[in-house]
Amino acid sequence: MNEPRLPQNLGLDLVRATEAAALVAGRWMGLGKPDEADHAATEAMYHVLNTLKINGHIVIGEDVKFGTHSLLDSGQKVGTGEGPEIDVVVDPIDGRKLLAEGRSGAIAVVGVAPRGYMWSPTPAVYMEKIVVARDTASALVIECMKAPAAWTLALVARVKQKQIRDLTVFVLNRPRHHDLIEEIQRAGARVMLRSDGDIAGALMAASPDGRIDILMGVGGVPEGVIAACAVKSMGGAMLGHLAPQSEEERTAIKAVGLDTRQVLSCHELVSSKQIFFAATGITDGPLLSGVRYRGSKAESHSLILRCETGTRRVIHAEHLIH
Repeated sequence: MNEPRLPQNLGLDLVRATEAAALVAGRWMGLGKPDEADHAATEAMYHVLNTLKINGHIVIGEDVKFGTHSLLDSGQKVGTGEGPEIDVVVDPIDGRKLLAEGRSGAIAVVGVAPRGYMWSPTPAVYMEKIVVARDTASALVIECMKAPAAWTLALVARVKQKQIRDLTVFVLNRPRHHDLIEEIQRAGARVMLRSDGDIAGALMAASPDGRIDILMGVGGVPEGVIAACAVKSMGGAMLGHLAPQSEEERTAIKAVGLDTRQVLSCHELVSSKQIFFAATGITDGPLLSGVRYRGSKAESHSLILRCETGTRRVIHAEHLIH
């Protein structure tokens, strides 16, 4: 397949979409209304994406996660229809619960690659993931997905020249992770539990200057593909495989011939190097500051990644608001 060339400044266009979502979503901080916040952020992101000169296709949309329909459903077209054909994955609010409760770490994100180069395992909803940064990439082998957590942590600790007790592991605080959390604790590693924010967790684990050594556990498929865009762009490593959480999901996956035993790396989740990723902080977090409202102005803090060149840009922007 011949890849279409993506504009080299596409990341600067995409960040306008994440900024728009963040500026709207930030108004809902601490109001306890995640659905309303997500609807508003989705609408803002959609309208900006439609001003871009791209022929965009939403690979995995909001409908996969919540079973409800939005402007950014799977298969939805975005952009003006001009320019290159691209795959698009979005999350207007990664960390809906965090935002609703006024907690740190909610972000708005977009990832893109040439059309046909993103994994799209519809109708799968959940996948198990492991993410590490560039300096630990050599420790991540396929066996890690099936091995006890202590075995994987020992590999990571050896490569990082740390004691296991000095590792910090990001895990979503879900009932399904009860046994995993106990395994990590028995191994002696420290655990950072978050109620939400799967993509932000992957960003922290893949960031060369992050406080997280590794992300482990089951999260959403859309979040996994978006995370792969960022992890690959930062030179980190990621492994994942489908992990259905219900009999209904398991049956649906089997019906379309998807294999839950297949382990994929971030290079297989997004097989092109022409990847752009943009994220904007909604609430304050370890990587990005949240939106600040100052009368008729607002400030945002964003990250843009370009895989092909390894470029990492941090943008502090000021916006006039109404």
